[in-house]
Amino acid sequence: MSETNTFRPMRRFRQELPEEESIEILKTAPRGFLSVIGDGGYPYAVPINFVYEDGRIYFHCAKEGHKLDAVRACDKACFTVIDTPVKEPGDWWYHVRSVICFGRIRIVEDGAQRDARLWTLGGKYFPQGYDIERDMQQNAPRAEILEFTIEHLSGKRVREK
Repeated sequence: MSETNTFRPMRRFRQELPEEESIEILKTAPRGFLSVIGDGGYPYAVPINFVYEDGRIYFHCAKEGHKLDAVRACDKACFTVIDTPVKEPGDWWYHVRSVICFGRIRIVEDGAQRDARLWTLGGKYFPQGYDIERDMQQNAPRAEILEFTIEHLSGKRVREK
């Protein structure tokens, strides 16, 4: 990840997670929110399945729509995940870890790379025994893969009370 002066340091730095812990959350969290610059300059955030691999985050989407139009218009994006909240014994509040990533997003043009990432997504979300091959034959031609290159990430641990 390249750091520039564009990104602010975390104000509540005592709650900051180490980068390795933030990456582990990206590897295991089930869903996140992809935020792009949408129509008329308004933010557009969408809950989305994803996979973290080799320092990048991958998403799938249809070949047309608001999200893809926004990516084509501006490659800057933000991606946020929230880990599963945990309640400590005797506490009534939750402990939550979150990760926010800023970076650049692009459409994967290479068909082999696109299919490989679709397989990876399928492996994360489809149950064992699911026929990914059949699903790929049926749905891959109608899908795009978006690749998010992280320029800055920060993780945070909070006690919500």
